[in-house]
Amino acid sequence: MGYVQNTKEMLIKARKEGYAVPAFNIHNLETIKTVVEAAVELRSPVILAATPGTMNYSGRAYIQAIVEVAAKENDIPIAIHLDHHETFESIEESLKLGTKSVMIDGSHHTFEKNIEITKQVVDEAHKYGATVEGELGKLVGQEDDLVVEAKDAAYTDPDTVVEFVEKTGVDSLAVAIGTGHGLYETEPNLDFERLDKISNLVDVPIVLHGASGISKKDVQKSIELGCAKVNISTELKIPFSEGLREFLENNPNETDPRKYMKLAKDYMKKAVIEKILICKSDGKA
Repeated sequence: MGYVQNTKEMLIKARKEGYAVPAFNIHNLETIKTVVEAAVELRSPVILAATPGTMNYSGRAYIQAIVEVAAKENDIPIAIHLDHHETFESIEESLKLGTKSVMIDGSHHTFEKNIEITKQVVDEAHKYGATVEGELGKLVGQEDDLVVEAKDAAYTDPDTVVEFVEKTGVDSLAVAIGTGHGLYETEPNLDFERLDKISNLVDVPIVLHGASGISKKDVQKSIELGCAKVNISTELKIPFSEGLREFLENNPNETDPRKYMKLAKDYMKKAVIEKILICKSDGKA
């Protein structure tokens, strides 16, 4: 039926038509199947995002194989995407396995070093027919073992965006406009003026990281202003763990993972459906 795609056409179409493709962080067979089932039901394109921590936990080859089966068995656009990878070597490993969408996060480096490492990844990835997401600015919070303190968070400087995109050749750009990883202690105040300026300066699709906990109104405003990919992680982990906890507390003698993971998947699926509808990607497959 289908095959694992890169994200180029997927995101260009989304930006043109005023929706975003949701990128859901997955970790194993259960979470991949849950996300894909919801996307298939709603006829939404979907990006399955895997951090270095997920790859270390489940194994690159296993994750790649599971996503390839999901793509083969379903007729919606499915991409596996490396999320927040920081080294050329880890990205190259996945490119060789057949991954077609990667993110190199050089945002903790100097501007010049970020350009250098991002261009290196772009040059290699494009040989494999893969697309590359770069990042300018830092998001506060934690993604795997990468922790950015609030005092170190830096908003993306619009004046550097054109140079970065032109010199690196990235296919999409993650920007820092006030979102963060994890859940928010207070209502985040997003800098839409900055986002609007960035979107008007470059043609590449813009990526919104840290969307867990952002209101529907703010996510959709970001999409209106050019965000074609929206990343969601924490808001999937919470319902999954709640469902698992609830089932085991109510059934303390159950030992069969095929039974005790069902409620966790059901709860997570509801969250995936909600996010697809917020991104307005339903019916766009």
